[in-house]
Amino acid sequence: MTDAVCYRDAYARSIEAVVRAVDHSADGPLVVLDRTVFYPGGGGQPSDRGVLFRSADGRRWVVRAARKSGADIVHELEPLTAEAATGDRPPAIGDRLAVDLDWTRRHALMRTHTALHALCGVVWRDYGALVTGGNMEPGSGRMDFEFERMSGDLVAEIESKVNLELAVGRDVRVDVLPRDEAFAIPDLIRTKVNLLPPGIEEIRTIEIVGLDLQADGGTHVANTREVGGIRVTGYESKGRINKRIRIELADPA
Repeated sequence: MTDAVCYRDAYARSIEAVVRAVDHSADGPLVVLDRTVFYPGGGGQPSDRGVLFRSADGRRWVVRAARKSGADIVHELEPLTAEAATGDRPPAIGDRLAVDLDWTRRHALMRTHTALHALCGVVWRDYGALVTGGNMEPGSGRMDFEFERMSGDLVAEIESKVNLELAVGRDVRVDVLPRDEAFAIPDLIRTKVNLLPPGIEEIRTIEIVGLDLQADGGTHVANTREVGGIRVTGYESKGRINKRIRIELADPA
């Protein structure tokens, strides 16, 4: 089992780890470590990118993505070059490596993810609309809601309310609860369809204190002030009662 540090400390950028397994895939080496700071993707949030570094010889490998495989997190490395025959090799089992995130990208995803939760919190609190889908990239994202009608005036109102909530400086808290205790919380699941498999015994929750509490597995900032502001960049109908709102961070830096 990979110790996934990101779930308990989203601000951890670098860590030392030991290689537990290597698969020599044609698309690039696949590496499993005993622990990692990489988020493996899920819930609309893309996986992290970064590098692995071996201090013994200065060798570096680019991690283009990470993903879950059972209890492990697999790091997908860039394919090896034609120099492989002369020494360009993947890490070996037992190697001790430095594991470094692309922090600029991760932090932008953290801010974006928290912004989308603030959007979800406002829409649920004030309009009672469930989420029907969502996705994000660093600095921008979209959420689909169960609205029958959408207008420019409505999205402008929503944008203003979200920015007010972000400016309050609400703390963002992470918790892990037994399944029964978690599902006793009203409206914990904000999606139209419950995406949590029945076999999961513990539920990770994200709370924007005073605004939003829901099940979530992604990475977030510690306070809404860190998000800054958002802009609604567009809205569209995706069906009779399915409307999409697109946002971006007002300050992407």
